[in-house]
Amino acid sequence: MNTTDNLALPNSASWLLFIKLTFGASLAAMTAFIFFMDGNLLTKGYLALNSLFLVSATIMLSKTLRDEHEAKRQLNRTNEAKTNKTLREFGD
Repeated sequence: MNTTDNLALPNSASWLLFIKLTFGASLAAMTAFIFFMDGNLLTKGYLALNSLFLVSATIMLSKTLRDEHEAKRQLNRTNEAKTNKTLREFGD
């Protein structure tokens, strides 16, 4: 039996599709704005690089927050298991 069979997925498929479409639409809108705006190439390049930096920073932030949450959850499970073991030992 696979160990992931018992785990409930936190998000539905439609929510994941919505998030991906929203991300794509916002990225496309920013790219179109930079491409069609009036201004010289230096200004457009500056905005494009800052947009890429903002996207990468957002991805790194979300991954870091997710990893922190999972680490705290694992620590809580470990502490709970130790507590239950200690209580069982005293109960015997």
